[in-house]
Amino acid sequence: MQPKGHGRIGLIEVYTGDGRGKTTAAFGLALRAVGHGMNVCIIQFMKRGRYGEIIAAESLKPNLEVIQFGGEFIRRDSIKEEDLITARKAMDYAAKAILEGRYDIVILDEINVALSFKLLDLDKVIDVLKRKPSHVEVVLTGRYAPREIVEIADLVTEFREVKHPFKSGRLNARPGIEY
Repeated sequence: MQPKGHGRIGLIEVYTGDGRGKTTAAFGLALRAVGHGMNVCIIQFMKRGRYGEIIAAESLKPNLEVIQFGGEFIRRDSIKEEDLITARKAMDYAAKAILEGRYDIVILDEINVALSFKLLDLDKVIDVLKRKPSHVEVVLTGRYAPREIVEIADLVTEFREVKHPFKSGRLNARPGIEY
């Protein structure tokens, strides 16, 4: 087991692509980290609700904290001022969580989508990532990861959809499987 805190090297990870499982993979990393006594903060951009991951995470407090910043579903072509304000609040919270250095891992769930929708300033996000304490691992999830984020990341995983039952109309989203 690696030493906790400042003896550990924290990387920048990106989970992106059109396949499902990016958030679930990030929560899996959080679960693994909590198992080793690490502290994890997950900040969800553009999400609000009682997903399965959120329900399970409640039992892992205080080592795992999940904060949601979202409201109703946001479409790229109908962004409201409220959406911009909420995304900026999420990024302010994220910047503080990263830069304070009290968490071993900070997961920015769906931040890539927020960046793609122009809800956040890409240069500000990159500035925070470049200033992160060396022991803090930061994970950015969501489709459409900007090229600039991919370039500064240490690890990038692309999730690619090959086949999905939703496309054939066979299934709806199932609790415990898709959410």
